[in-house]
Amino acid sequence: MPDVVAARRLARRSRDGGRSVAFARRWGARALTGAALLGVCSIFHLSAEPIGVAHAAGAAANTPAQAGRPLLPVPNQPAPPRATLPGFNPPPATSGTTASGPVRTQPARMPFYVATRGATTLYVLGTLHVGDPADYPVKQPFRPAIMGALAASPTLALELSPDELLVSQDDVSKYGVCRRDCLPGLLPEPLWHKLAWRLRGNRAALDEIRKMRPWLASLLVETYDSLSAGLQTEYGTEAQLQNVYLKTRGKIVGLETLPQQMRAFTSLTLAQQREMLAQDLAQTPAENVADVRTLHRLWRVGDADAIAAWQAAKSEKLARDKRISDSIDNKIVYERNRRFVSRMLLIAAPNKPVFVAIGTLHLGGRKGVLQLLRQRGFVVEAG
Repeated sequence: MPDVVAARRLARRSRDGGRSVAFARRWGARALTGAALLGVCSIFHLSAEPIGVAHAAGAAANTPAQAGRPLLPVPNQPAPPRATLPGFNPPPATSGTTASGPVRTQPARMPFYVATRGATTLYVLGTLHVGDPADYPVKQPFRPAIMGALAASPTLALELSPDELLVSQDDVSKYGVCRRDCLPGLLPEPLWHKLAWRLRGNRAALDEIRKMRPWLASLLVETYDSLSAGLQTEYGTEAQLQNVYLKTRGKIVGLETLPQQMRAFTSLTLAQQREMLAQDLAQTPAENVADVRTLHRLWRVGDADAIAAWQAAKSEKLARDKRISDSIDNKIVYERNRRFVSRMLLIAAPNKPVFVAIGTLHLGGRKGVLQLLRQRGFVVEAG
């Protein structure tokens, strides 16, 4: 079943059942790629109405606090009313015209690279799991080089396949939600009080988060911050890519499986989960929102190494325990980077290009995907 159709049916079932569910991604690479998680693809509507679920491109997956996390859904997420979103300041609307006539909007540049080794070609695009309508103009959602690469590629590889993404919520609920109020007992008392104070204006969210394990609670916090930045998951790169790709092609694969993604979280120690949540709460909501917008601006410019350097400085600043923070990065970002590259090489074949789209924070730096490809003999150039 085409992913877009399946997503719409899922969204309809969610609305009809009256459930308020949102998909989030923590660590898109430690992002607004999530924030991370791996491949969250859902449609969030920031309004006083409940947040609707659809495809899945998670907001949290790309939040700067913990980039590189996979895109995973946050089950039963209460919708944050506008008035209770600290730091919410949506970007001003633009008319799209000037005194001299209509303004032609340009697509975001985005980090895009071409990796070649002999006759084998990999097109690598850094994604954000949330975005702004202006990032993808209707008449030209991507710049010509990206559109050409999509047209030339028999296979589109995402972090998680659309089929697995659609069923991921059950596993998230199974491993991330307790039958009772467990979170207060899993956190040091000061950290719990800090979280409760953060959610003081949203009683429904506070009631839900009590039943979450710390790693899932961090996703909820990150999702709210991404929504507060005025970004939306229906304008996440993965969703927009599929809108273009499925018109002419249909082979979309995942670079990792849902169980592999889930293990990135379920195998975290309690100390690691506490560190994740503590980093989310280290700054004020307004500061987190500012970071989300900064990452969005850097992504629009399209330099993966500059983004990696910014993220490294950010991670250094937020880390409460550097040793534990580094161990989280290794599990959620770097181990997954190596898995991504291994899977790319299995899919790739001479004269059959593969278009790869993964969280932008996975690309740059000495442990990033681009450097790992160079180590495998690829020549990597900006697209």
